[in-house]
Amino acid sequence: MNQTTNSVLMIRPVAFRMNEQTVVNNYYQKVLDNLLPAAVNAKAQEEFDAFVKKLRAVGVNVVVVDDTANPDTPDSIFPNNWISFHENGDVVLYPMFAENRREERREDVLDILEDQGFVINEIMDYTSAEEDGFYLEGTGSVVLDRENGKAYCALSPRADEELFIEFCEDFEFSPVLFEAFQTVDGERKLIYHTNVMLCIGDTFAVICSESIDDKKERKMVLDSLRSDGKEIILITEAQASSFAGNMLEVRGTDDRRYLVMSTSAYQSLTKKQIAQLEEHLTILSSSLDTIEACGGGSARCMMAEVFLPTEE
Repeated sequence: MNQTTNSVLMIRPVAFRMNEQTVVNNYYQKVLDNLLPAAVNAKAQEEFDAFVKKLRAVGVNVVVVDDTANPDTPDSIFPNNWISFHENGDVVLYPMFAENRREERREDVLDILEDQGFVINEIMDYTSAEEDGFYLEGTGSVVLDRENGKAYCALSPRADEELFIEFCEDFEFSPVLFEAFQTVDGERKLIYHTNVMLCIGDTFAVICSESIDDKKERKMVLDSLRSDGKEIILITEAQASSFAGNMLEVRGTDDRRYLVMSTSAYQSLTKKQIAQLEEHLTILSSSLDTIEACGGGSARCMMAEVFLPTEE
């Protein structure tokens, strides 16, 4: 299986704001007091459009779907949490922690992808777990090493262990389970999504290993990545809070490899880290300040990778 793809799905927001239902366990979200909701959404749209333009300029196939005003979905800009697309033509729908995020799931997105020539064979739907209060938020909760058949998951209120194991069994991934923490007001609290502290590329992994407090777990995760030949690039907790873990490798024109991240993530990196990354691929960054502040997510969260086969 390929680790990277040339195609991504992105949802252009219409009512983006800080989601009051997710702020309870996403400690990256902030209130921008000086901006009215319409201004927040307008800034988010500007950042979104500029980001899409940069991706398309290097040959990434970006499928943009406009969000709808009804129902009210302030986090629709982060589609990777409710859906994932796989090389065998499977589409996975995931159970979401916040009730208003469940409204983001839209069947017409699948129709749009099929209109673009992608083939969908089967839909795996885990969303009934929401009724029992169990969640697994897509490639936010689960970071896949598709090539090596491994799935990494930092357990949290949004990543249930049993659901994760079920997903791994269904898709034949070996589970790599651990807990990751961040310091909030002097307390260690679980990081809400794995993809803010771990990014796995073709030949490297960016990881905030200091967030894995249990030393045995930390060693187990690092050993797992190293055993697959990944060069490990360590980031600090402060860098993770600038979204330096929330990156995604994509392929552009002529299969050229790009590591996509926000400007704040890029600016938090040291010269040494940038040099390490640039030995593997080209860095592409875009300003996502409003989206990061209000949404508590960044570049990686905005892109749902499309690995679906295409019509011959």
